[in-house]
Amino acid sequence: MTRVEVFIQLKPGLLDPQGETLTHALESLGHESVSELRVGKWITFRMDETDPAVVEREVEEMCERLLANPVIESFEYRLDEDGR
Repeated sequence: MTRVEVFIQLKPGLLDPQGETLTHALESLGHESVSELRVGKWITFRMDETDPAVVEREVEEMCERLLANPVIESFEYRLDEDGR
């Protein structure tokens, strides 16, 4: 069993309204040192497949076709082959 963690973010240079809102909110709470805050998605799931090459190929396809919008988002992922 393989545990998969996918991290998705807007591509650099694209406006991140949620990130801007949180930055301003944190500033208003006295945290003026925060900058370049970006909001993204963290998706976790398990796969019965244990062959890393197969898992990577399937995760890439999942991200490109459904989990992320490759036009405006970038993604990276981490695999834990122990399933923990």
